Amino acid sequence: MYLMGNTLLEALNVRVEGSGQKFLVLAHGFGTDQSVWKGILPSFTPYYRVILYDLVCAGSVNPDYFDFRRYTTLDSYVDDLINILDALKVDRCAYVGHSVSAMIGILASIRRPELFTKLILIGASPRFLNDKDYHGGFERGEIEKVLYAMEANYDAWVHGFAPLAVGADVPDAVREFSRTLFNMRPDITLFVSRSIFNSDLRGVLGLVKVSCCIFQTTRDVSVPTSVATYLRDHLGGRNTVETLDTEGHLPHLSAPGLLATKLRRALSR
Repeated sequence: MYLMGNTLLEALNVRVEGSGQKFLVLAHGFGTDQSVWKGILPSFTPYYRVILYDLVCAGSVNPDYFDFRRYTTLDSYVDDLINILDALKVDRCAYVGHSVSAMIGILASIRRPELFTKLILIGASPRFLNDKDYHGGFERGEIEKVLYAMEANYDAWVHGFAPLAVGADVPDAVREFSRTLFNMRPDITLFVSRSIFNSDLRGVLGLVKVSCCIFQTTRDVSVPTSVATYLRDHLGGRNTVETLDTEGHLPHLSAPGLLATKLRRALSR
């Protein structure tokens, strides 16, 4: 099912919060939904009109909207993002994307560079698999093990993966990430994981002309720090890396105060 206009806005739970002049998009990553931003949202609503939405694979979206034929690559997610911005008549926005949404933002900015003033990429990776001269963090066998564990016993996989991903010792964040993972239909989680693990966007990074700020925590089980450096050196615009003094893949859940401060600073530059 191809979603457009108001149907798309409704299906993906699009909300616009805040009273500023400028638009700011907060796009969540794999395994979460827009509720992941609730700890930082109040820091931005006085200054921006903040656009929040759910990826079609999120547990908060009716799974009937997830078309297994269509969402095989990130391009269809890019269509959704651009169609949302067009339906809301947004002509310029700053974009904050976490995990897979960082890469969705990169692809959207190649397609429509005039839409984006700045991209802020949190826990971003153009490729998870190691390659000859590239350290993505995973060997093929490790990824197959993860996918097998997910398929064999989804509950056990979530209970094992959530604390690893959160990294920092923040039980509330682990509970919240587990909740949104459990909200997802396991077959959709597996399908999306497979397509993310198999994607390789290294070849298009040079086409990005929008300025990017790459946020990297001190230790992220999904994304080694070498990947942040790789992005800085290969994205085509003006790029900076900002290290967050916290651990884990989900700083918006585990350290929202710190992330909000760093985001405000990056957006004002």
